[in-house]
Amino acid sequence: MHDDRWLSALVGTRVHRPDAIAEAAARRPRPTSLLGPHGKLMMIAADHPARGALRAGDRAMAMGDRIELLDRVCEALSRPGVNGVLGTPDILEDLLLLGALDEKVVIGTMNRGGLAGTSFELDDRFTAYDAAALAAARFEGGKMLTRIDPADPATVATLAASAEAVSELAANQLMAMVEPFISHRVDGRVRNELTAEAMIRAMSVAAGLGTTSAYTWLKVPIVPDMERAMAATTLPALVLGGEAANDPAAHDAALANWDKALALPTVQGLVIGRSLLFPPGDDVSAAVDAAVSLL
Repeated sequence: MHDDRWLSALVGTRVHRPDAIAEAAARRPRPTSLLGPHGKLMMIAADHPARGALRAGDRAMAMGDRIELLDRVCEALSRPGVNGVLGTPDILEDLLLLGALDEKVVIGTMNRGGLAGTSFELDDRFTAYDAAALAAARFEGGKMLTRIDPADPATVATLAASAEAVSELAANQLMAMVEPFISHRVDGRVRNELTAEAMIRAMSVAAGLGTTSAYTWLKVPIVPDMERAMAATTLPALVLGGEAANDPAAHDAALANWDKALALPTVQGLVIGRSLLFPPGDDVSAAVDAAVSLL
């Protein structure tokens, strides 16, 4: 964990100079491409806390210390080959003030209303960025979680909101990153269906959202028979990391799966969060470098 100077500086700026956030966004050097020198997009995901999802591995409150989280994200972003970050306004604004977003692909998370572990978890309302705010901040795009529960009629509201967001982002020529799942409640808890058939259906629905798909990218999990699943779309896709693995062997297996997925023509990179920020052995730099080496 960093010393208290970060905390004092961030709190002091937020109290006395909140306008410094917009100023930092206005002067941030933007990337010239969505892809890094390796020809792929390597993103760090840090949008979990705003959905109440603080667990990483066996640490229930791993992401509950903001300065520690920022320290880990900044370390990850400093590694060669990492050229993007995904986050909610509070985290991205802290990173702006710390100067960590220069020349990075910055994607703002748009919907965090479906809080983890709640009765309304599948109500993925848009509670964070909108397209206008992302354009004003000069960020590169917005991301939306779009879970489809065949047994929940509220799903259609999420689909409608996601479609509107895709259209508005495209109107601003910003990436619309859609993260689709077929989801179900099992014993009261939400579970995503991680099969090729489910992902084919989810991606097919996600690809058709909005008035144009020109700026739509998909954020997808690893599933069995990944090649067949990814054949469902021509849209560019990023592979997500999923839950952090405490077991080094499980982490190595995840690396192998990411490596195989990157060989598929539609897969344009990785967007990994807890697996790299809270890896086995707690060596963030080594974990990030191992992932970058796959690119």
